Amino acid sequence: MLSLKNLQNIIYNPVIPYVGTIPGQLEPGTLIVIRGHVPCDSDRFQVDLQCGSSVKPRADVAFHFNPRFKWSDCIVCNTLKNEKWGWEEITYDTPFKKEKSFEIVIMVLKDKFQVAVNGKHILLYAHRITPGKIDTLGIYGKVNVHSIGYSFSSDFRSTQASTLELTEISKENVLKPDTPHFTLPFTARLNSSMGPGRTVVIKGEVNKTAKGFNVDLVSGKSKDIALHLNPRLNIKAFVRNSFLHESWGEEERNITCFPFSPGMYFEMIIYCDVREFKVAVNGVHSLEYKHRFKELSNIDTLEIDGDIHLLEQRARAGDKCIQWSTIPLCSCSLELRILCALPSCH
Repeated sequence: MLSLKNLQNIIYNPVIPYVGTIPGQLEPGTLIVIRGHVPCDSDRFQVDLQCGSSVKPRADVAFHFNPRFKWSDCIVCNTLKNEKWGWEEITYDTPFKKEKSFEIVIMVLKDKFQVAVNGKHILLYAHRITPGKIDTLGIYGKVNVHSIGYSFSSDFRSTQASTLELTEISKENVLKPDTPHFTLPFTARLNSSMGPGRTVVIKGEVNKTAKGFNVDLVSGKSKDIALHLNPRLNIKAFVRNSFLHESWGEEERNITCFPFSPGMYFEMIIYCDVREFKVAVNGVHSLEYKHRFKELSNIDTLEIDGDIHLLEQRARAGDKCIQWSTIPLCSCSLELRILCALPSCH
């Protein structure tokens, strides 16, 4: 769950139907977080990102997010423009259940909305109306809402990327002026080697036809791969392994929830602890991987390849300065939030 400390302009227990002004501009990186509970007699409810609050004529609805329970459980998304609905986009894999609580996180990206519920990616919805015209949030139907909060990010870079404390090894890895992402395969050297408290943050977007990708932490001296992260979208397996002494070890695949979907934006945090690596995706803890390569200080290279657009990667040192359980959910400037909360790391 996203800590309320990371949200602004929190509204508690609003009366439904709720119509309220959004207290800031919806730019790439903005989060809207809604917590609530589905009552036992609910047949549907909706969250609308509106262009005003007019009733007659009805205001345009840029994003209509509508969980339904009456016939078959599903989520219907649509756009209302000039009082006419467009084509429906329906998601049948819905996390909403009657008499169960929920946390909806709507992330604004450059060209789409990305929605997660209870920490799990649910859907993408391409903009049909520019987010800059959205100024009102409406919530209607049979639903109990406990809180509404916002996180406005001015640090999210949707059309450019940068590196921090990484040294490019290959000249092919540069960010080209006419593209919003780095070229792959990507190889960079950490300016200070891996060790307890060291964090690597990777931002990217999964290709719509992705089969898989890999993120490797490597010992440049021995070419051993200390940590091989290999999400395989075609079989929904998050494979972890190590390549030591010219041989792959035993794969680890157990995971509660596969965190990636085609087309989704993600932020992967790799945190090095004394005994293991910890990995979070969009602020939700995904897995631990016990160290098989013991010489942590020899890990000095990051390699990334596969079916993703690489937007940004950062490496940061900070011994014992991260409270893993407090990492916020699905934040577009996640590494900035962690660093700002931990002044000893600056």
